[in-house]
Amino acid sequence: MEHSDSPGNVQELDPKRDGHQTSVVLKQAQRTELPKQTPPHDHRRRQLILIILAVLGVIAIGIFGFRWLQFIQDNQETDDAYVAGDIHPVNARISGTVTEVLVDDNQIVKTGTLLVKLDPKDYEVSLQQAKASLEAAHEQANVAQANIGVVKTNAEGLTTSAQGNIDAAVASISTSQAAVTEALSGVPAAQAQLRQVEANLNKAQLDYQRYISLYHTGASPKQQLDAAKANYDALVAQRNNAEEQVKQAQARVAQAQKNLTNAQAKLAATKGSMQQAHSSTQQTLVNQRQYKAALAAVSQADAQLKNAELQLSYTNIVAPADGMVGNKNVQAGQRLQPGQTIMSVVEQDPWIVANFKETQLENMQPGQPVEIKIDSFHSRTFLGKVNSLSPASGAKFALLPPDNATGNFTKIVQRVPVKIVFDPQSIRGYESRISPGMSAVVTVTVH
Repeated sequence: MEHSDSPGNVQELDPKRDGHQTSVVLKQAQRTELPKQTPPHDHRRRQLILIILAVLGVIAIGIFGFRWLQFIQDNQETDDAYVAGDIHPVNARISGTVTEVLVDDNQIVKTGTLLVKLDPKDYEVSLQQAKASLEAAHEQANVAQANIGVVKTNAEGLTTSAQGNIDAAVASISTSQAAVTEALSGVPAAQAQLRQVEANLNKAQLDYQRYISLYHTGASPKQQLDAAKANYDALVAQRNNAEEQVKQAQARVAQAQKNLTNAQAKLAATKGSMQQAHSSTQQTLVNQRQYKAALAAVSQADAQLKNAELQLSYTNIVAPADGMVGNKNVQAGQRLQPGQTIMSVVEQDPWIVANFKETQLENMQPGQPVEIKIDSFHSRTFLGKVNSLSPASGAKFALLPPDNATGNFTKIVQRVPVKIVFDPQSIRGYESRISPGMSAVVTVTVH
């Protein structure tokens, strides 16, 4: 019969042989099964170790959870943060053609560093014209000032002369009026004397005629007739003299009136001279106004000169601040227009703008310490502090702020920008590498 090692085959064995083989198999089985049996004390030890490990794991999880809760309470974190900085646009202030570009992209510059040169020829010509206009305005002002002096001197001379003539004419009028008065007073006296002489003459004439009659009749002697005739002739002479006195008195009145008229005419003429002197004074005022206008023209020409100098200075475009050149888009030969941006200068003084949820701001205030992780330098942690909190949420500063009164209101947790400044020692050596726009994760310690 064939023997088979398969356990399922039934074999017929020799008793002696089978007994020996059976004992051998049993011994091998015992040796094989002995390692699988665990003593009772080893099993209890294993259970104790597992329990200890489980308790230690629970303790570790509890400590980690406690510390995590404490960290959450003492710190506020957000990944909605980015690096910001002052970016100064460099613009052309005048139109012109670029003759030279003196900087390259990413070059560090100082305030006042010459960046671009424009062709200055047109502005140099304008400057020369402004200088010539200023010189002409100065000459006109000098002429106007000289005219003021000449006209003023003439006016003062005319005024003085006219005033003297007026005073003399007034005095002459007074004298003439006195003479007229005196002459007028002399006419009545002469006329009275004439009337008296005529009365005496009439009496002498009657006496003389009576003595003639008496003489011819022989009643009177020749001597009395001669005496009467002599008296009559004397009175005729007195009458003639009195008439002449009256005529002279009337002539003196006429002459005095004529002198008075001449004095009045001279006064009128002198007043005309005074009017001319006043006209000269008015001309002086006109010349003074012309001088002021000339000075205004000088100021205007000076302002135009300064503007021309300023326009010429704009042909040299300089850096507005310390920083690094970026976004350069200008080439030699390019025609620039006023206001055109040709490059930017980024200051190397960055800060962080972190947009925290409004629910994170309860205990946040300026001066609190901050840890900053910038994605570009993930292996380094920077330090800083809270500088200030925005006066409004980011949504309010958006181009189209939300209007909750439209009927479709959905409450959304708003974010408020917080400005965080770096510790200068913390970013030493990284100033030129930390660029505006980089993403960051910030953690603020609020307790």
